[in-house]
Amino acid sequence: MWAMHGGNARLPPSRRASKPRGVSKRFFRGSPRHVVQAVIFYILAAVVTLSAAMVISARNPVHSVLWLILAFFNAAGLFLVIGAEFLAMVLVIVYVGAVAVLFLFVVMMLDIDFSSLRAGFLNYLPLSMLLGGILAVELILVAGAWSFGDLALEARTAPVAAKAGLSNTQALGTLLYTDYVFIFQAAGLILLTAMIGAIVLTHRTREGVKRQSVERQTARTPEAAVALERPTIGQGVDTDAGVR
Repeated sequence: MWAMHGGNARLPPSRRASKPRGVSKRFFRGSPRHVVQAVIFYILAAVVTLSAAMVISARNPVHSVLWLILAFFNAAGLFLVIGAEFLAMVLVIVYVGAVAVLFLFVVMMLDIDFSSLRAGFLNYLPLSMLLGGILAVELILVAGAWSFGDLALEARTAPVAAKAGLSNTQALGTLLYTDYVFIFQAAGLILLTAMIGAIVLTHRTREGVKRQSVERQTARTPEAAVALERPTIGQGVDTDAGVR
């Protein structure tokens, strides 16, 4: 039995509460593996944040696309840290390999005069600030509903129960095509509508442009396609005369 003095128990040294000896030990609690994961996460998150800021602040649009590619790569690294290797590969293959490269080729090939586009920037500044304020209010409302909603925090962040014998990719595909199949198909229809709309808007009728007619090409005969000319000495040949 340990004696009581002044209302406080005299505990053995093994049971006495130890005082914290610094912030570093409290911050790096856990196994070395968790410490390495935390360091990698903060490095990748910092690079993603910096790259996203440079995308919207760079004056050269080509540089903006390159910063966007860097942000995609580091976001894929974040997915790898949390164990979602399928999403990381999809982010690299689809967004970096297709979307970002397409942006880069479009920006470099069109040779758009961005100085003329920036000339009317101040005219749209009040409208853009209004839209930005509305978006900020919506994000605050969403964050408030997420933080102070009726749903428990453990239920929000609870992972989906993994089935035995299924890999990460198989589990994700099973979840998408069972519980979220209608949302997945709706997202595909929205993307299809956007693609058709882009094709319709860019498919313009221009004067003086020769277009392909498959019916006329298949119906042509050698007599209609070939014209034999016997020009005299010193006389040229009209090359457009035989074009139908």
